Amino acid sequence: MKSKKTAKHLLILGTASHVGKSAVVTAICKILSKDYKVAPFKAQNMSLNSWITKDGKEIGIAQAIQAKAAGIEPTADMNPVLLKPKGDRMSQVIILGEPYADKTAGEYYDSIEMMHDILRGSLERLGSEYDIIVMEGAGGAAEINLYERDIVNIGTARLTDAPIILVGDIERGGVFASLYGTIELLPADVRANVRGFIINKFRGDPAILESGLQEIEERTGIPVLGVLPYFDIKIPSEDSVSIGDKSRSRDDGKHAVEIAIIRFPRISNFTDFEPLESVAHVRYVELGDELGEPDAIILPGTKNTISDLSDLKKSGMDIRIKEFHDKIPIIGICGGYQMLGKSIMDSGIEGDKAAQFKGLGLLDVATTFDAYEKTTVQVTKAVTGSGAILKSIKGETISGYEIHMGSTESCAPVFGDDGCIDKSGLVIGTYLHGLFENENVRHALLSHLHEKKGIKYVPQVAASELDAYEELADVVRKNVDMERVCEIIGLR
Repeated sequence: MKSKKTAKHLLILGTASHVGKSAVVTAICKILSKDYKVAPFKAQNMSLNSWITKDGKEIGIAQAIQAKAAGIEPTADMNPVLLKPKGDRMSQVIILGEPYADKTAGEYYDSIEMMHDILRGSLERLGSEYDIIVMEGAGGAAEINLYERDIVNIGTARLTDAPIILVGDIERGGVFASLYGTIELLPADVRANVRGFIINKFRGDPAILESGLQEIEERTGIPVLGVLPYFDIKIPSEDSVSIGDKSRSRDDGKHAVEIAIIRFPRISNFTDFEPLESVAHVRYVELGDELGEPDAIILPGTKNTISDLSDLKKSGMDIRIKEFHDKIPIIGICGGYQMLGKSIMDSGIEGDKAAQFKGLGLLDVATTFDAYEKTTVQVTKAVTGSGAILKSIKGETISGYEIHMGSTESCAPVFGDDGCIDKSGLVIGTYLHGLFENENVRHALLSHLHEKKGIKYVPQVAASELDAYEELADVVRKNVDMERVCEIIGLR
């Protein structure tokens, strides 16, 4: 490793959401970590996909991924502000990994100066420990209505005076216009720090772009550092923008079994189910859609159990789910687990007033929301439940993390002291996120589903996260001028 120096900074901004900023930051963290101590940073995330650090702090999952790619432990300083939308223009504000308050956008922006102070503290602590901080913006950089209160794009740029690389997505169309328009709309002081463009998600022969690349460089005076091809590398999705792609996915006939994920309006941590995508047809089902004839049903986590339970019942999806009881596996994760129980008592934490709600009644548990407190912890537990699915791995250990409000009483735990399983062994509830990242759980479920259909199950060993990060880094090495990126950072 290099000797300790004042940290250098690089800021990756985008022309819009979902253009590839997170992937570019992940790859750069991975590449530079071979020679330097590198940390990721995102001032403010708005996402329902979150991660729990070893010390029990909640951050956006993208920064956890980026930290792992850099070979370091994720910390709250890497994502000091996390906004978790709850609906009705309200978000839970997480500051340095701890729940702070539920605020409307207006209330949040009223406290923006305090947020700037929090960012400074996080950057100072990271700067004292790492050689390089690779920072990520959010959404589109040229949100001109937010310039005076933005902390994640313009705010981070001004706070650090960092060199900037702007990422555009050619798959959306109009990439040259979006790059040029963003540059023209940026404040002059921020625009002066933009040192390069990266064009992402290109399908085809890059040679056909040459004239466009030359003209955008001539018009802006900013070099194009690379054109990344469209790639499908399995790293967890950052936020809810990605779920639209999943909802539009179709069965390609490659998989013998189908798993239906109920897409709640406030679905959270749908990354829980991405490990299943390579071994089954994972189908997201809107509440108003037909459930069809799946081989298993999963009720995922949600940012507001009470509201999504109400919507589930209004749509009639609860009745359709219960029709499969005792026939196929029905699994609830976190909020989905709470819904599978007999009742939920809310003392006004999730709803406007104290009330008791009837669950689906498929598990013998009762949940209580009695305090504005959140459980956030990484765990390792033994498989204590049995039945058709879990009998083959009973006694083995699994790991995951918990992020939830409320507490649930169970007399038939399934993983250590967590969760519940019914007498049939087909209905399982748990608070553990990351459940299907455990190979033994994944194989146990898939083996049961294939056996029920009379099909031989051949276990597939999923590629490791480290393999995925290296594959991503290799794509960027081959298609982006990393020597020039290092010069921009001030390394060479």
